[in-house]
Amino acid sequence: MATFKTRISEISKSNGKVILANDYDHSIKNLESKTIRNIINLHPFLCGIKLNFHLLLPLGSKQICKINKTAHKYGLQTIADIKLNDIGNTNRITTENLWNLGFDAIIANPIMGFDSLNNLVKICHKKEKGVITLCHMSAPEAKLTYDMEIKLKKKQLLYQLFLDWALKSKVDGIVVGATFPKIISFCRKQAGKKLKIYSPGVGTQGGNAKEVVSAGSDYLIVGRTILNAKNPVEVAKNLQLQSFGK
Repeated sequence: MATFKTRISEISKSNGKVILANDYDHSIKNLESKTIRNIINLHPFLCGIKLNFHLLLPLGSKQICKINKTAHKYGLQTIADIKLNDIGNTNRITTENLWNLGFDAIIANPIMGFDSLNNLVKICHKKEKGVITLCHMSAPEAKLTYDMEIKLKKKQLLYQLFLDWALKSKVDGIVVGATFPKIISFCRKQAGKKLKIYSPGVGTQGGNAKEVVSAGSDYLIVGRTILNAKNPVEVAKNLQLQSFGK
């Protein structure tokens, strides 16, 4: 089986580089059916779908499996966004359960430390699964932490250390918020073609798709902008075009 990085790259060539963040508010009913309907209606304009605790907690394993199987039926890759950050044994057991549910990749938090991250990447890659790590998030308050100056072997900002670790551990990609295009550009220059950049925050949070793609992002993670639209298909189609740089 091909690697996650290859699988999502292949589907993105035809479908564009938009990943649906299917993060519904707790007040929304029929989460499973709404998610499956999103996949059926929007899949021509998506390369993947991201599920976080909004669905992982209220839904059962059979429901999550059905969602992932439906996504795979339409060629999409599925990402479990749990920002995994724990000791090695917990990381291993967590990922085993996520793979059994049908996920293709996880989002992890590198604050666990380089050795733990490196081991996580190795065990995931053995299963042809992907690891995407946080580098800089899209929320305004992210600057309070990710822009902190730290000193290990040298002085640098926290997101720069996370980028270094991502490169050394050979993760499949990093998360850099669409609201920080200058940081996207910095990461692209430092990483070259060695890893992919995933950018949440387009639309509702203020990120501009064309600007983000121009800065160097490979994938746009979009949730409320699509989910809350009067015509989600048209919005997804427009974002697809922008992800191609059009």
